[in-house]
Amino acid sequence: MQCVILAGGLATRMRPLTETIPKALIPVAGMRFIDHQLGWLAGHGVSEVVLSVGYRGDMLRDHVGDGARYGLAVRVVDEGTELRGTAGALRLALDQGALAPAFLMTYGDSFLPIDFAGVWRQFQASGAPAMMTVFHNGGRWDDSNVIYRDGRIVLYDKHHATRPAADFDYIDYGLIAMKRDVIAELVPPPRPGDKADLAPVLHQLSRRGDLAGMEISQRFYEIGSPTGLQDLERWMRDRS
Repeated sequence: MQCVILAGGLATRMRPLTETIPKALIPVAGMRFIDHQLGWLAGHGVSEVVLSVGYRGDMLRDHVGDGARYGLAVRVVDEGTELRGTAGALRLALDQGALAPAFLMTYGDSFLPIDFAGVWRQFQASGAPAMMTVFHNGGRWDDSNVIYRDGRIVLYDKHHATRPAADFDYIDYGLIAMKRDVIAELVPPPRPGDKADLAPVLHQLSRRGDLAGMEISQRFYEIGSPTGLQDLERWMRDRS
């Protein structure tokens, strides 16, 4: 089971912490965030990780190594200084031959305390080319962006361009499963300077009925904001 982690961003909201390190190396409860994340993945069914890096990517590559100490096989795909966007990073991984025929994808600042193997099984059973995990958010932690009904994403619209914000009561949980053919079809090879975001790809999949859904009841955690970092540290302290 392969999981792609998109960890190339500049993390400007977390400065000054990220002036000298990438976001995934921020200390959380006595360990680097990436150590928490990879340890959780290894304990919940993931065997292979594709780590997509960019900003200060060498530091992250050196810290993680080949992944053996986590019980994982880790391959690094480096965007360099010209960041390509979330979909562009997946296209680069595809072009470098790093993507499995189907894979999970999450973000380098997301800690998702769920069973990744269970998500994988649900995706395989769905028969869909892609599946989005969702959380009944009600606008609590960020703007809701999903209309979800009966195991299907009726609509994903990150910016509420097609429906009023009041119509959306779920949020993208931060874990996507998809077949690599989706990237090959919907994310064209980039031209120099191109950036491609994953949101329009997921929107298109939802509009044509190709995006399955899985509701998660456990809230997500993230270190993309100071408040998010505090919440995660509090949750980890409470568990210890």
